[in-house]
Formats: sequence, C-alpha cells, structure tokens
Amino acid sequence: MGKTKHDDELEKAYKELKAFEKDSHKARNELLTFFCGLLMFAAGLFLIFQNTLVSSGYGIGGYGFLHFGSFNLPNGLIMVPLIIGIAMLFLMDRKIFGWIVVGIGIIIILAAIISSVHITWRTTNMYVFILMFGLTVAGGGMMLKELFRKD
Repeated sequence: MGKTKHDDELEKAYKELKAFEKDSHKARNELLTFFCGLLMFAAGLFLIFQNTLVSSGYGIGGYGFLHFGSFNLPNGLIMVPLIIGIAMLFLMDRKIFGWIVVGIGIIIILAAIISSVHITWRTTNMYVFILMFGLTVAGGGMMLKELFRKD
C-alpha cells in the first residue's frame, strides 16, 4: 500500500510537534540557566557583603570635608550651600538657580558622608574567598551568556 495524503499530513504534523517540543525544552533550559546564574550571582554578592565591614569617621583624616594644605572646611560648613539654595527658592522669581544651588548642596553633603566611610574586609580563609568571587563571576557569566545569546 502507498502513502496517502492523510499519512503525509500526519507525518508533517508529527515533525512539527517534535520541533516544537525541542524548542520549548531549549527555552526552558535557557530560562533555568539564567535563574541559576542569578541565584549564584546573588549568593556570591551576599557572601561578599557579609564579609565587608563598614565604619565611619570624621571626614578625611579627621580634618573635615575639604582639606587643602592649611585650608580646612569643617563639616558644619557643608550645609551652607543647601541653606542658601533653599533661601533662593523662596526669594527669587527664577527658581532654576535656587534648584541648582540646592542640588549642589545635596551633592556636597553626600560627598562628605561618603568620604567619611571606611570599608574593610574581614579576615577569611582562601576557600571562602574563592567561593565568594567564584559564585559572583560564574553567576554573572551565566546570566550574561543567556542575555546576549544569538539565536
């Protein structure tokens, strides 16, 4: 007996179904790889942050925010641009200049806070060190591989 038109259509549908199953299985594996990479990346960052100590001091070297030779700007004076900017917002018709000065004041305050932070590492063994950075790099690599995959 020869093949009928019906047999050809069944064979074609079967091949399409197998191709669809293969593609959907591949998509699930790509998604699984991405989320495994995300989990590894997050675990590595968690371990890095757990082994980092953050403390604060009084500005750069205990001298205040800015220290150039004998010139010293105490930390209290970093509030002056913010106060002037707020006054400009209420006193001037063109408020853009007041907002610019307020923005500069906020940036100076944030820079003073960040410059007073001291970050140090806890003493750890080599296994934990390799685990921290290995998980972070491997997880980041897995995520990037799936994000920039060319199909």
